[in-house]
Amino acid sequence: MIKKTNQSDRRVLSFPAVHPCEAISPATLLNSLITLANGVCSNNSKFFATQRRNAREAIRQIGILLIFFEEIRDRGLNLSDLVVLCFSELHLTFQKVQFLMEDCTREGAKLWVLMKSQFIATQFRVLIRAIATALDVFPLDTVDICGEVKELVDLVAKQARKAKFELDKEDERAMKRVLSILNYFEKGIEPDSGFMTWVLDYLEIKSWSDCNSEIKFLEELVALECSDSEEREVPFLSSLVGFMSYCRVVIFETLDYRSSDQIDVRCNMETLSCLNPEDFRCPISLELMTDPVTVSTGQTYDRSSIQKWLKAGNMLCPKTGEKLTNTELLPNTTLKKLIHQFCADNGISLAKSGRKSRDITRTIIPGSPAAAEAMKLMSRFLARRLFFGTNEEKNKAAYEIRLLAKSNIFNRSCIVESGAIPPLLNLLSSPDQCVQENAVAALLKLSKHTSGKKVIVESGGLKVILKVLKSGLSLEARQIAAATLFYLTSVKGYRKLIGETPKAIPALVKLIEEGTDCGKKNAVVAIFGLLLSQGNHQKVLDAGTVPLLADILASSNRTELITDSLAVLANLAEDIQGTSTILKTSALPVIIGLLQTLTSRAGKEYCVSILLSLCSNAREEVTASLAKDPSLMNSLYSLTTDGTSQARKKARSLIKILHKFIETCSSGVEGSAVPHERPLHVW
Repeated sequence: MIKKTNQSDRRVLSFPAVHPCEAISPATLLNSLITLANGVCSNNSKFFATQRRNAREAIRQIGILLIFFEEIRDRGLNLSDLVVLCFSELHLTFQKVQFLMEDCTREGAKLWVLMKSQFIATQFRVLIRAIATALDVFPLDTVDICGEVKELVDLVAKQARKAKFELDKEDERAMKRVLSILNYFEKGIEPDSGFMTWVLDYLEIKSWSDCNSEIKFLEELVALECSDSEEREVPFLSSLVGFMSYCRVVIFETLDYRSSDQIDVRCNMETLSCLNPEDFRCPISLELMTDPVTVSTGQTYDRSSIQKWLKAGNMLCPKTGEKLTNTELLPNTTLKKLIHQFCADNGISLAKSGRKSRDITRTIIPGSPAAAEAMKLMSRFLARRLFFGTNEEKNKAAYEIRLLAKSNIFNRSCIVESGAIPPLLNLLSSPDQCVQENAVAALLKLSKHTSGKKVIVESGGLKVILKVLKSGLSLEARQIAAATLFYLTSVKGYRKLIGETPKAIPALVKLIEEGTDCGKKNAVVAIFGLLLSQGNHQKVLDAGTVPLLADILASSNRTELITDSLAVLANLAEDIQGTSTILKTSALPVIIGLLQTLTSRAGKEYCVSILLSLCSNAREEVTASLAKDPSLMNSLYSLTTDGTSQARKKARSLIKILHKFIETCSSGVEGSAVPHERPLHVW
């Protein structure tokens, strides 16, 4: 039997059909052919926004052949080699027809299928001609079935040879209208709304959510084009995204997002991190990983690099030297998400290195002139709505900005320049929970832009954002406010300003105590950003941050949250007051344990950094405790070979301190109960 291809895994307008194997039995082939024909015919009940006539004719012809196949099956006829060969060719063609039908009815693909109408009509013609060719050589006279069925098959063969399967005139008209609309956008002219509504009606894009589905589909195509370094279609796809986005913003007044759309936004809280970008590099290629996968030893590599390693016949883990028990590569989706977030926030491309500079530019500039002008028109429209709209219109505008500003740096710059930030800040005081959440989330996206940070602070936004952080109408709003503060702390002057604002740091500490894992993480990394200003250290300690972070280390199973908590503690441990506060908690044995169990390279570095600071500041009290743990040295030695450059340096320093302490004790210092450790020379 032929393995069914998952539609979501197949690129649109690609037809990865599989030829039946030569060893397949005639009965199995026939049953599979009947299943395929039934699948094609089932598309008769689906809605075709375009290609209606071509699809209907293809379904009709295959439906007649289905009767023929079922007749042969029901009679239990023996099939000759030539019949089997013809059925194999029909099987291959039917797979492709089914793929084509799926694409014509695929959710969110209506506009793209319309703009590919000529190509699709040609595909219908080619595939039906392939059916005609198979039927031309089919030995119909040798098959013992009733004359009526034979006549039908003969009729299909003749019709398949002559059928035109041309571009539908109405499809062509709609396609030309879309091209005209894109031309208006490119010139910076706002298209007539009636003109755009006609296209939407023709494609039966009837609601905000329908429009949003089209945008998501087109954006996925853009991402695919870029990941394959095939950017030929990107400008046109970007123009279509601009057109659909404009329709969603301007034409559809009512938000009717499906539950999945809302979940996408609510659950897609900012993946903030203090992680070292070195963790994102493949140990083999030393480049940022585009598709991180984990091997049987638990180590993570970029898929392409480890595949080359395995293909060369290597069955040892490149990093640990352990033998791989299998060649299975498990996708590391969490790390992939972190890498993509890091790259999006920093304008870094994950494309092939040969095209890197061009791709970095692509994240900053629009995909096409039409997309650029459409975005500018949308930004001005949304700013007007935020100033003068009803409460419902303001809420929708904030939500639209929340979506648009997520896309790329250019969108953010357009929205900032349109003057949308001051009215968004005003919405933070709204008594409506939904409005407040959308407004603060929109500001979060805009705070990633350099100009956005400046406008937020200069417009007095810090005060209202902190108010949301402290007493927002929902926990989600508070958590998003914390993430916004994190981005503001990337500006040196704003760290001091936030730190000097009364109750700012206590509000973050309160969120660590009360928030979800995501909220805790946002608050922790915001505090990390504030600690980059030395004047905030004592305020963070006074707010009771350390005991809460110690609790996270002891109880959380979230590696990212633990790593970020360690980053904050490593910073605080650098001075004596921070060391003293950490030692008053039960964090020390937990940190030692994490050094041995954490898989994150950055997490291990933060652990050894904390231990080194504690030894340096608390001297013998901590050093004696560490020296009593025989397993610690193994972890430190391991770090000297496979840790980050900073981790290796710190591990060597800590080993020297411990060796010196052990040697001193071994020389006869009274009261020492430290086990004898053979000192090794560390470079």
